[in-house]
Amino acid sequence: MNNRVERAGLQIDAALTDFIETQVLAPRERDIAAFWDGFAKLCGTFAPRNRELLARRDALQVQIDGWHRERRGQPHDSAAYRAFLESIGYLVPEPAAFSIATTNVDAEIARLAGPQLVVPVLNARFLLNAANARWGSLYDAWYGTDALGSLPAGGGYDAARGAQVIAAGRAFLDQALPLAEGSWTDLADLGADVPLQDGAQYAGRTAQGYLFRNNGLHIKLVVDPAHPIGQTDRAGIADIRLEAALTAIVDLEDSTAAVDAQDKLAAYANWLGVIRGDLEARFDKGGRELVRQLDPDVTYTAHDGVEITLPGRSLLFVRNVGHLMTNPAILLADGHEIPEGIMDAVVTSAIGALDVEGRTRFGNSRTGSIYIVKPKMHGPDECRFTNDLFDAVEDLVGLPRHTVKVGVMDEERRTSVNLAACIHAVKNRIVFINTGFLDRTGDEIHTSMQAGPMVRKGAMKSSAWLDAYEKRNVAIGLACGLSGRAQIGKGMWAAPDRMQAMLAEKGAHLAAGANTAWVPSPTAAVLHALHYHGSDVFALQPTLGEAPGLDALLTIPLADGVNWSEAEVAEELDNNCQGLLGYVVRWIDQGIGCSKVPDINDVGLMEDRATLRISSQHLANWLLHGVCTHEQVMDALHRMAAKVDAQNAGDPLYRPMAGNWDSHPAFLAACDLVFKGVEQPSGYTEPLLHAWRLKVKAGVAG
Repeated sequence: MNNRVERAGLQIDAALTDFIETQVLAPRERDIAAFWDGFAKLCGTFAPRNRELLARRDALQVQIDGWHRERRGQPHDSAAYRAFLESIGYLVPEPAAFSIATTNVDAEIARLAGPQLVVPVLNARFLLNAANARWGSLYDAWYGTDALGSLPAGGGYDAARGAQVIAAGRAFLDQALPLAEGSWTDLADLGADVPLQDGAQYAGRTAQGYLFRNNGLHIKLVVDPAHPIGQTDRAGIADIRLEAALTAIVDLEDSTAAVDAQDKLAAYANWLGVIRGDLEARFDKGGRELVRQLDPDVTYTAHDGVEITLPGRSLLFVRNVGHLMTNPAILLADGHEIPEGIMDAVVTSAIGALDVEGRTRFGNSRTGSIYIVKPKMHGPDECRFTNDLFDAVEDLVGLPRHTVKVGVMDEERRTSVNLAACIHAVKNRIVFINTGFLDRTGDEIHTSMQAGPMVRKGAMKSSAWLDAYEKRNVAIGLACGLSGRAQIGKGMWAAPDRMQAMLAEKGAHLAAGANTAWVPSPTAAVLHALHYHGSDVFALQPTLGEAPGLDALLTIPLADGVNWSEAEVAEELDNNCQGLLGYVVRWIDQGIGCSKVPDINDVGLMEDRATLRISSQHLANWLLHGVCTHEQVMDALHRMAAKVDAQNAGDPLYRPMAGNWDSHPAFLAACDLVFKGVEQPSGYTEPLLHAWRLKVKAGVAG
């Protein structure tokens, strides 16, 4: 990357510089020289602090590794272990009771409960789909998936299936919007007003029909007797449209493969486009070019004749990267690459400022806030660093204090065990906490790597620490006053083709007290919205029990006394290697950070780097403790490479791995992730992925 320009001692990619100056700063009429001078000073303050925090992570890990090595073969002493973690500062004292003080939070985050999408920023079409997933067709979601127990046969409209969908729609309306008398099934004439048991649920009329509310979410009945579906419906109802994805996270992190200035510029440009309101995606469908844009707002006429506008799009967060990685897009005055999280904080906030100042086609936040999700923070010190960084960014960009809100992802062990202290560190700007099984498991394995072999990956889901982790996250969030002020979220449903199973299982997230949970698609968001119509999360939250004790959370998932058979070991190796290779090959060769990857049983799962982290760390752990050998892992990698090749045979851009063991960059990257897994910082996959992807982009690998 030689095409750089100098600004205030920073060496910046020329195209990125032009983008920031002409597309971000100029529309706000900002002093460009003052911005770069302030940016350079900010980097001079925060880049060294960033490096110190990473060094602290490493130092703690060395101490923990040493503690476990000294006690290898001895029974685990939980009291001594906890005292040790306190002595080294891994565990910090709990703060006194407090409530968060965040203000100017949009209702979608603070007072409403509903699904949340996460979408890779680099795919403009997916990004627009996610932003437009605020509203979706329940009829389409039922008809086109297995949600009702079967899949459409194809070959044109199936009238019998359509009748099944309409019947399910009537049953939903009876549950969510019960009539004063009788059933929606018997209703033939809707009339001017629909006679509901709860009259407050009726909101008014739209150009297409009627609008209702239930548990804070809107339901839109589309009435059109001339429509092909409305023609077959005794009340002329052509569709039921649900308010679905209240919020969406535009992701620059785990679902995105961005390794240099070119990638980061594309990411920032898409974030700008969706905030500014002019992002478009052109694509071919059936031989026709289609253009996708952002949906307009929704208007309706209330009882008193007043026209009211509702948002037509999901409220957008942007997920920055964590503290670990640097990026060559900007070189600091000392020659170091810029910490990527610092660059993200500045650029995404500067773009968000356009929305705060009303310089966009559509508004995102109606309260003047910018919402940034910050992942992979380790403990309260790193949360305080983020808080200080966001203070400095607000000063640089010219925003009032605490305009930039933060979502804290509870996905690292040192954050989980100190969650209240982490929340306290950002108590004036926090709007979001959540749990994430995969990353949290990856860190669980890496933190206790030297303690012994871990249970099988599937057994992690029933482990004591995981149960404590999920319950403590909600209970601590509620104790810190998040209810009614911020989101408490749960993780992703990874199987986008298994909607019947999602409907059966994901309601548990609401029962656990979460007022949002991640879904993999707009269709899944519509179906998951059914859960929020059936449960009032905010009424449920006060009834939940206290948080499990810290000792349960600190229980290490060791496979004490287990003697697996050769077949069981081979099965686990195959499962991990297949998933690892299926994801890595797309990341390294094509720069795809998230896609539907077939698992070992050919079930498509939405995979991102969190999946890779747990698989690679689990393999590294078993290798370290002699559960398997290098040769067994290589054998599994070879066999699973052939399987992944077959699964991707229809992709014209795919390059087979089998037989190219010494030259295929993705296969070599996968080997590195396993055999160098113990030494990777916190078990993260980014350093190796970025290194191999840069080689491919430079043409020096593959």
